[in-house]
Amino acid sequence: MAIKLFIDQGHNPQNPNSGAEANGVREQDITYDIGVRLAELLRADPNFEVMLSRNYPQEQLGTSNATSLQARVYAANTWGADYFISLHCNASTNTAASGSEAYVYSETTPAYGLGQQILEGLHDMTGLANRGVFVRPGLYVLRATSMPSVLVEMGYITNLNDVYLLVNDPQSFAKGIYRGIRLYFGLTS
Repeated sequence: MAIKLFIDQGHNPQNPNSGAEANGVREQDITYDIGVRLAELLRADPNFEVMLSRNYPQEQLGTSNATSLQARVYAANTWGADYFISLHCNASTNTAASGSEAYVYSETTPAYGLGQQILEGLHDMTGLANRGVFVRPGLYVLRATSMPSVLVEMGYITNLNDVYLLVNDPQSFAKGIYRGIRLYFGLTS
């Protein structure tokens, strides 16, 4: 039976719950694009079934930050996803900050291992530093989902190198996450 993955393209195209903006790019546009690319890879693999949180670029979820997050969690829980992966871009006042990191609800959840593998895949495909997996039980999408959930910060839009890769080579991010997912499930061929 196929593993059901819910891919959440973090943030809305506009407020409420729009993402960070830096260097002339918007987080929500990057997460949408990479999410669609990742879904294409997963749909071509018979081991997976996939659902996206945003199915077209201007799709708006919820009417506030809270209801936007609730809509994503509700869709994943109702669908009966086996895993929830939320895609994001980091931002920092320190423009030297670079790399990918992941957040999970607890160190004991299966999401922790999935996050580690996703970061390995991202590093292998993009060359960005693997900043590690961190426990963040306060994040709504991690605590309210009824399945193991990982929030992935793919790179920093405030870092010129990271944002260049995110904008000009989104396929490498999709392939890296896909590779990490396959490794986590022991699908090496």
